[in-house]
Amino acid sequence: MRIRLVTTTAAAAVAAGALTALSAVPAQAAEYNSALKVRGIQYDAPGSDSNRCSGGNTKEEYLTIKNYSKSTTVNLKGYVVKDAAGNRFTFTASHSLQPGDYVKLRGGNGTDSDAGNVVYRDNCNFMWNNDKDTIYVYKPSGAPADVHSYTKSGSDKDGNGYITYHG
Repeated sequence: MRIRLVTTTAAAAVAAGALTALSAVPAQAAEYNSALKVRGIQYDAPGSDSNRCSGGNTKEEYLTIKNYSKSTTVNLKGYVVKDAAGNRFTFTASHSLQPGDYVKLRGGNGTDSDAGNVVYRDNCNFMWNNDKDTIYVYKPSGAPADVHSYTKSGSDKDGNGYITYHG
């Protein structure tokens, strides 16, 4: 009986360790079944941060989303981009990304352009934190498409405020 108890205790310890290890996996380790993924983020706009709609540099903060499919066109309508604090942007208009194409989701106000590969959030506040944040992209169904966490000191090796994902 004592041997069985030790074995059960050891098994429980191993199982607890496995659960701890699984919960420690960072969010960006998950790969989702999605053609649409974050290509990169300019999380820290060059210069001093100024979120004024006129003369500010909010437009210089952007998220690049790319269609990594080799054959499927993706319509962005209904996709949601969110940060760790819950700030969100929903693509409300149709923007079709051909295979290999990308779009830059910029802060500030401007004219969306499929030809220019740009969509504006029509919000002059910065969305991404300059020290650390998490980027979430959700499909129109609500299923996750991509997620990445970053820290300025750990993710931005050259310190230029830009991080690349998915090559």
